[in-house]
Parts: sequence; C-alpha cells; structure tokens
Amino acid sequence: MATPTVVLLPLWSAGHLMSLLEAGKRLLARAGGRLSLTVLVIPPPTEKLAAEVEGHIRREEASGLDVRFVRLPAVEPPTDFRGIEEFLSRLVQMHAPDVRAAVAALPCPMAALVLDFFCTALIDVARDLAVPAYVYFTTNAAMLALMLRLPALHEEVTVEFEEMEGAVDVPGLPPVPPSSLPKPVMDKKNPNYTWFVYHGRRFAEADGIIVNTAAELERSALAAIADGRCTPGVRPPTVYPIGPVISFAPPSEQPHECVRWLDAQPPASVALLCFGSQGFFAAPQAHEIAHGLERSGHRFLWVLRGPPAAGARHPTDANLAELLPDGFLERTKDRGLVWPTWAPQREILAHAAVGGFVTHGGWNSTLESLWFGVPLAPWPLYAEQHLNAFTLVAAMGVAVAMRVDRKRDNFVEAAELERAVKELMGGGEEGRKAREKAMEMKAACRNAVEGGGSSDAALLRLAEELYKGAVVSTTK
Repeated sequence: MATPTVVLLPLWSAGHLMSLLEAGKRLLARAGGRLSLTVLVIPPPTEKLAAEVEGHIRREEASGLDVRFVRLPAVEPPTDFRGIEEFLSRLVQMHAPDVRAAVAALPCPMAALVLDFFCTALIDVARDLAVPAYVYFTTNAAMLALMLRLPALHEEVTVEFEEMEGAVDVPGLPPVPPSSLPKPVMDKKNPNYTWFVYHGRRFAEADGIIVNTAAELERSALAAIADGRCTPGVRPPTVYPIGPVISFAPPSEQPHECVRWLDAQPPASVALLCFGSQGFFAAPQAHEIAHGLERSGHRFLWVLRGPPAAGARHPTDANLAELLPDGFLERTKDRGLVWPTWAPQREILAHAAVGGFVTHGGWNSTLESLWFGVPLAPWPLYAEQHLNAFTLVAAMGVAVAMRVDRKRDNFVEAAELERAVKELMGGGEEGRKAREKAMEMKAACRNAVEGGGSSDAALLRLAEELYKGAVVSTTK
C-alpha cells in the first residue's frame, strides 16, 4: 500500500511556513517511515514572497525527505480588506475548491489535513472528504486559550474590551489587562475581530490542535484548555504541545559580521535589539532608542530597519544618517553596533556574549531566546505580541516589563528603554529573576524535545493517531 500522507496547508509568512514545515519534518521522523508529507502551496500575493517561498521549496525538495509540494492555482485576492487577518482568512476561503480538488487527486491514502490557524474554514473540506482535520497553532498556549475563550467572551463583554471594568478572564493566565490583548481584538467593529471569533469557534471543531510550545513552558494555560475551562459547554479539543519547533540551519562557513563583532565582547555583556521581519522604526522612535542605549552604558547590538517603501509592507534597510542622532555612532562605537539590514538572529542569540534581548516578542523569536537561555524585554508591535509580552512577564517570569504606549503606535520613551536595558542586563531583582527563569526554561525546552521528553511524547502520540486514522480511513 502507498505510504499515507499528511497534507499540510501553511501560509507563506516566515513565522508560519517554516514552523509548520519543521513540525511536519519532525512528525515524519517520529512516524518512522509510516507517513509522508504533502504540502499545498497557496500562491503568495507578492513577487518577493513568491521568490522566498520557491527558495524554501527548492531546499526542501533537495533534502531527500518524503515531502511533495503541490502548488494551488492563483485566485484573484480580496482587495477590500481592513487588515492582514481578514485578508488571509478570506483568501484561504476562496481556495477551498482548489484544496478539495488537490486532496481528491492525491495518489495515496490521506492521514489528515493539518491547517495553519488562519485556515479553519477548510475544516469543512476535511469533513466532506471524511479525513481528520488538525490545526497547527504557530504561537503559544496563552494565545490559544484566549482564542478558544473568545466566542464566549464576545457574548459576555458587550463593550469594547478597553472600555470594560477590571481585567479579562482568560483561564490559565493571570487576570489580563485589556491593554495587553492582541491587536486584532481591540476593535470589535473591525472584520479582523470577527474573523478571530470565527477561528476561535472553529478550533474547537478540529480533531486536534498542534501547538508550538512545551508543557513545561505553559502548564497552567495548557491545563485550562484540557480541562475545558476555555470552552464551557463544548468538548475541549485535544492539544499536542510539540515545541519548541525551531529550524536550525547549519552555521555558515564564514561567520556573519555581527557574530564576529560579538566574538570580541565579554560574556553576557551585550543587549540585542531586533524586531522581527516586519519591525521598523521612523526617526523619532529611533532617536529615543539611541538616547536610551547611550545612557544605559551597556553594550548593544541593534538591528535597525527603516520604514517600508511607498506601497510596500516590508521594512527597508535603514539609512542610519537619516534615522540616528548626530554623533551617536561615533560616541558609542567602542560598545555598540547598529546593523541596518537583515541579521542572523538565531546565531546571534546563540552567542555567549548576548545577555538580554529587546524584542517585538513574536513567538518564534521568543522560543529562540528561551532555547539559548536569554532573558527578554518585550516591546510588542503587532499581531498577538501584546499578549505575548504580558505572558512572558506575568505568567512565565522570563522577561523584564517595559512600558509601551499603544495609543502612540507602541512608542517607548528613551528613559523607559534605558531603565529596561539596565534591569535586563544586571540591574535589580526583576532582571535577576528573569535571567534565572530564562536559564530554567532553556533546560526545559531542550529536555522537552529530546527522546522521552514531553514534546517528543506528544509528537509520538500525534504520529500514532495520524497513522491509525489513515489506516482506518483506507479500510472503510
């Protein structure tokens, strides 16, 4: 009999595509040759993204693993959308007939459809074809708890969350201040919010949810989901925490210039500032960061990107002369490096000279930091990052809090950055506790994915379920 295949449906952004592909490859390894992977590729909306995705596909196809890629036909994407969450959710819906056709044409039995969490509308395709549907949740259990709770919260809280009295009740988390909720739920009149409520409702219908976290990182949130406290009146979904799912490329033969600079710095002496694939700053904010770093007295490696070009979404390489205060680079040249383009964040975090990470708090970046035992100072900018920041400080204790003004587009004053960097790099009790906890989490992350660890065991359970499902569905 042909090897049953697990069909993955990722989205193309780096944080989603690479994470789901890596999870799929780990599943293959754990299934011991009993399963294969088929990846359905939704055509990305821009040429730049399309070229990046094709590069990833070529590398995976050359890897020799049992992975096939099926490119779906292009559709005319929506143009009347009010945010990325609405755009992605609607685009995926439009691809439902293509997904159905691609799956029906597979030459081998199908074990399951594993969907990116913006693709829950396609659970219906899986039901029609009588195959199990799983959701791959690229972020953490705290965010999953909120999304599962959101349909009920929508009924309970009739005003905007910002206008409610008190905190938001998310089982498994400390009381959540409304100011720490993710951006897409801050405006109930926005279609992005409506889509989040929709996805939260659909998650509960999946056969399982695969989460990029480890049991040891988020015991409380995972227990609340498993106990049904996030989904009153509805059967709680089975959750498989298989993280940290981090893809480690082999180190480059020539060390990157940032890594060479770090080689000359003392251990744990450098604060890294890096803000993800979409993080950028205009001059007023860059000036505040510069003044804060200068006054902190600490060594720093600052990956600074400039605002996108007109009509584009991605940051540009920074023009340092335009973005930084006069004389800043000269005054700090002995203890700081400002890097104006992409930098190898994982290699930098792995370096012994890095002692703290000022980050947008995207979940992939957070997991990389914890993998290397580096404490964080989260500076949330978009998506679910405000909830991540709250979780890292209040629930996990691996981060130093930083005051971010959401009303001013997440602005941070120089004095606040200076305080947070001093605390993170060796100041007081908060920084000491965050460093200790980050080292604990480093051990927990590594133990979880090793043979017999909690995430390895969850992956094995998932592989068994998928193989059993495939055999049952082919013998019906």
